[in-house]
Amino acid sequence: MRVKFSKMHGLGNDFVMLDGISQRIKLSPDKIRRIADRCLGIGCDQVLLVESPRDPDADFRYRIFNADGSEVENCGNGARCFARFVRDRRLTGKKRLKVETAGGILQLKVMDGDQVSVNMGAPVLEPEQIPFSADRYADSYPIDVLDETYTIGAVSMGNPHAVLLVEDVQQAPVDQLGPLIEAHPRFPQKVNVGFLQIDSRDKAQLRVFERGVGETRACGTGACAAMVYAHQRGLVDEKVEIHLPGGKLTIHWSGPGQPVTMTGPATTVFHGQIII
Repeated sequence: MRVKFSKMHGLGNDFVMLDGISQRIKLSPDKIRRIADRCLGIGCDQVLLVESPRDPDADFRYRIFNADGSEVENCGNGARCFARFVRDRRLTGKKRLKVETAGGILQLKVMDGDQVSVNMGAPVLEPEQIPFSADRYADSYPIDVLDETYTIGAVSMGNPHAVLLVEDVQQAPVDQLGPLIEAHPRFPQKVNVGFLQIDSRDKAQLRVFERGVGETRACGTGACAAMVYAHQRGLVDEKVEIHLPGGKLTIHWSGPGQPVTMTGPATTVFHGQIII
């Protein structure tokens, strides 16, 4: 099966974009792992598949597959790339899109330059809906990892996130602590792990260990979850610049029940074909 693709990235979080509307594509975990392999395939953090929507009110359906072949609910950087991809492929001429994902409906707005704004919906904070094992909602939770107890925030942005505050994000034990929290039994569907350093009321730094991938250069849903956690605790204002290894995202959230808005770039690297 010969498939056309585009390679894109959002702040270095990179994707293989597949148009499943104008070409027939059958994916399997093995095929996804081959596509994502950086030595033997194209190489990416996630494979993103565009399909026709099931929801009659949506413009498209958007499916997200991690490099290990697992399908996940949401991806903020991927959503921005998705918006530019469907316009570049002339699948739509709209600048405002309503997109169906496994984590719910996203509303996307293509702006000037390479910027895309995404209405990510309201964050989910109730533990059982994240899902996270806890007796009741709290703005932070203790969690035991090996012989240490850490304090985390637990937030879902359509996918689960744990957020830890750190004094120095460059020295944070992302590679060591990330996989241990990712697979912690209190997160039955595993979890993305963010390490957040707050610099001021409107600026922060973040590194994210993504489930099924490892540390990435940027994570859009992770930036949203980190801002929500910090805002809940009164540490930041309603609009925050989140600086990740790959670049900057602007996150806005006014409080519980309100949607989170994320704005940042989406960049096309190259187009090609691959036999899978």
